[in-house]
Amino acid sequence: MQKTKNTKLHDGMIKSRSTKIGDWIIVGICCVLIFICLVPLLNVLARSLSSTEYLIRNEVLLWPKGFNLDAYTTVLGDQKYTHSLVFTAGLTVVCTVISMAMTVMCAYPLIYDNLRGRNFFNGFVLFTMYFSAGTIPHYLLLKNLGMLNTVWVLIIPSCLSVYNMIIMRSFFYGVPDSLREAAEIDGAGPIRTLVQIYLPLSTSVMATLALFYAVGRWNGFSDALLYVKDTDLYPIQLLLYNILQNTNSIEIGTQEGFFDPGVGETMKMATVMFATVPILIVYPWLQRYFVTGVTIGAVKG
Repeated sequence: MQKTKNTKLHDGMIKSRSTKIGDWIIVGICCVLIFICLVPLLNVLARSLSSTEYLIRNEVLLWPKGFNLDAYTTVLGDQKYTHSLVFTAGLTVVCTVISMAMTVMCAYPLIYDNLRGRNFFNGFVLFTMYFSAGTIPHYLLLKNLGMLNTVWVLIIPSCLSVYNMIIMRSFFYGVPDSLREAAEIDGAGPIRTLVQIYLPLSTSVMATLALFYAVGRWNGFSDALLYVKDTDLYPIQLLLYNILQNTNSIEIGTQEGFFDPGVGETMKMATVMFATVPILIVYPWLQRYFVTGVTIGAVKG
């Protein structure tokens, strides 16, 4: 008996040691992946804080040389950049709120089995996910609606993602029916049930989808490139796109204040940082919501 206990103890120690080795291997892989992801960002940051002479000689890698904040001072002092940054932040907030409202309003009715034409509406929504009329019909439609060169062209056409709606609908399906039935017995209607039952239980998925919408709008520029001509409506990513495309042109470079290749490079890197950092700050704030299974234990017995 004692020998059996010692054998089991020895086997347990070996398994524990193997588990620790496996954990360290996973940690090492994660560290390597983190480093690979951080290297480009560190390079951009270092180049934005370096002097032009070192950039011209291509001597900057991960640490700034000739440290200065001239590029950031120029960006912050230029009304074009600050206006675009503030406009993009406001646009992102508005688009995220509208998109989440549209997603909830589309997903919630489709979970009711007694909804007439539910299969038709499901198929109709899914059809738009796989098939599109194309860019030219889309452009003509927006033109006929009078939405070109307005802020609405950046909000309405992309206010609903079918993929995100399916995620939301699937999450609503996971909410126990007994909760909804209990609310209905207490006299709650569909809207009250949504507000008091489904939405409080959907905090994690709503935060995740809101982040998807926010990142998509913050990084989006193709719709503004196609449908907007007014520079006051340029999101920060489109402004950055124009800088990256035109900074090598002497004429455009003079217009934008890029007097030499080094200055143009630092300006590009500083603008990239301004366009990247705000959305990165949002991720840790929403990280605590990325937990599934919030309905576990909601129903007892």
